[in-house]
Amino acid sequence: MLFIIHAVDRADALDVRLAHYEAHKQFVSNIADFDMHVVMSGPLVSDDGHTAIGSFYLVEAQGRDAVMRFNQADPFYQAGIWENISISAFARRQG
Repeated sequence: MLFIIHAVDRADALDVRLAHYEAHKQFVSNIADFDMHVVMSGPLVSDDGHTAIGSFYLVEAQGRDAVMRFNQADPFYQAGIWENISISAFARRQG
């Protein structure tokens, strides 16, 4: 089943995000313990096209519990960067 994680940063989180970026990258590249697959992911950016303001994931998992465990283990989550997190099941129609 596909799920979307849409996580918006706190307004003052850019410096904290940058400080945890390497740990976050390493975490996302090694998720074997979560029984899921990252289909695509990347930062949400401001209208300048560069400044990170959040995170987006499209993941495939057996259920929401695996997605929530993955999200809560992310160094960005643990550092309190995200002020609003939404996890939604996704039904692919095209693409």
